[in-house]
Amino acid sequence: MVVKVWGARGSLPTPGAEMVRYGGNTSCVQVTLSDGTHVILDAGTGIRNLPTDLGADGRHIHIVLSHLHLDHIQGLMFFEPLFHAEREVTIWGPSAPGRSLQSRIGRYLSAPLTPLDVRELPCQLDFRNCPVTHWAIGSARIRAEAVTHRGPTLGFRIEDAGTSLCYLPDHEPALVGDLMGLEREWVSGFSLAHEADLLLHDCQYTDAEYPAHMGWGHSALSHSLQFAHRCRARRTLLFHHDPSHTDDALDAMLLVARDMWADLGEDAGRLAMAAELLETEFSGVVAK
Repeated sequence: MVVKVWGARGSLPTPGAEMVRYGGNTSCVQVTLSDGTHVILDAGTGIRNLPTDLGADGRHIHIVLSHLHLDHIQGLMFFEPLFHAEREVTIWGPSAPGRSLQSRIGRYLSAPLTPLDVRELPCQLDFRNCPVTHWAIGSARIRAEAVTHRGPTLGFRIEDAGTSLCYLPDHEPALVGDLMGLEREWVSGFSLAHEADLLLHDCQYTDAEYPAHMGWGHSALSHSLQFAHRCRARRTLLFHHDPSHTDDALDAMLLVARDMWADLGEDAGRLAMAAELLETEFSGVVAK
C-alpha cells in the first residue's frame, strides 16, 4: 500500500507564498493498493493534481468520501477521469435519511454552482453508500464508522497485504471527555485507529485556539496526540491544517507536538505534519 497526500488543508483552500511547503489544497489522499487499485480518500481541491491518466489502464477508481462538507468534495468537478467515457468511477460516502448520495452531491454539482450537472458527467459513474460493516475494494478490506464531527461523518480503516491505514480527517474525540481517562469504547474512532500502521488525524487547532472552537468538529494538538497515543498508532500524520496556519506556524506546532509526544513516551520519528506530495510506503520511511 502506497499513500500520497494531495491536499492536507482544512475548511478552505489557501494558496499563497506562506503556504508553499505544506500546501493550500483541501483534503485528498491517494491510496494505491497492493493489487494496483486506486482509492482516493476525499475529493477536496487536491484531487485536481492527481495524474490525469488515472484509470486509463482499465483499473476502477474508487473515491471514498468521509463526509460532504464543501472542502471534501469541491475538487470533484476538476477530477479529469470523470470526463472520460471509458473510465469507471465509484463514489462512496455516508448515508443520510431521505436522500441518496447522488442527489446530495448533485446539490453542489449542478447550476448555479457548476456549469455541468452530475448526470452529464460522461464517465461510468456509480454512487454507493458506505456499508455499515466492512467491504472490499480491490485487495483491501475497508471499514467505516461514524465519528464525532458535524456530519454525518465517517472515519475509515483500510487493511491491505498485512498493513493498515486509518483516516480521520475531521474528528473531535475530546468532545466527549478526557481522552486519557475515557474507556476505549467511549473514544470516537478508537477501533478504527487501534494499532494502525499509519494514522492520518485531524489537528486543526492549537491548544490555545481550541476553546473558541469547541464543538466545531476538530481537534486541538494535544487531543490529536492523546488519541494517537491511546490507539497505539505506529505512525501519525497530523492533517487538516487550519487555513490561517502558515508554513511557519505549522513548523512551530510540530516542535510543540514533538515535545508533547515525547512526554507521552512516544518516538518523535513516528510523528509528522502532513504536506502535499508527502508519500509513504508501509515498508519504507515517510519522505517528501
